[in-house]
Amino acid sequence: MTSILSTHGLTAFYGDFQALFGIDFHIAPGETVALIGANGAGKSTFLRAIMGLTPVAPDMIRLDGAPIGGRAPHRIVASGVAIVPEGRRLFADMTVEENLRVALDNLRGRRMVWTLERIYTLFPILREKRHQPVQRLSGGQQQMVSIGRALLNQPRLMLCDEISLGLAPRVIREIYAVIPEIAAAGTAMILVEQDITLAREASSRLYCMLEGRVTLTGRSSEITREAIAAAYFGGSDAVA
Repeated sequence: MTSILSTHGLTAFYGDFQALFGIDFHIAPGETVALIGANGAGKSTFLRAIMGLTPVAPDMIRLDGAPIGGRAPHRIVASGVAIVPEGRRLFADMTVEENLRVALDNLRGRRMVWTLERIYTLFPILREKRHQPVQRLSGGQQQMVSIGRALLNQPRLMLCDEISLGLAPRVIREIYAVIPEIAAAGTAMILVEQDITLAREASSRLYCMLEGRVTLTGRSSEITREAIAAAYFGGSDAVA
């Protein structure tokens, strides 16, 4: 199947510090792929590179086969890529609906797969809270707003950076329960996760990173926990 996004020997630097080392990655339309690894493994840097927030060579990242590495972030978004950032980054004093409508204001006639009504159906609690300031919501509800805002950008590819971080198990289950519906709508998803169980259950394939390198990749259902643990922590059984 043709990839919607691929990276080829992707390297990235922060000044003189090299954060990514030759990352090869691909994801197909509508596919859900997990990216796992401990803190500092390079997962968030990988997402930043895709979003144009970290300088990289153009040919290192391709969207629909066209080079986009180093393209301005607003052009990446206009090409159909959205991100649910770590920390959510919502407008705290604005209401739920106002935060969601920020995405709608930038569409300029794009085909509407995701609407406000569909987001409220996906997350019914947001309909109840739509006139409340976001700062009054729980962490889980704020994460739902962040996901909804990203979807309202009508992405073909959505990057999710640690969407389970700091949330109660019940809320995590609620959020991860909507991933199949998002994928069914044709949206490809890259899930950055530290929770190995969540990552395996939600994805068709996974990549494990350690110190800026991919140490393991394969079908989520076929990779053993032992192999993941070795790749995650750098054991001798890790497979490149």
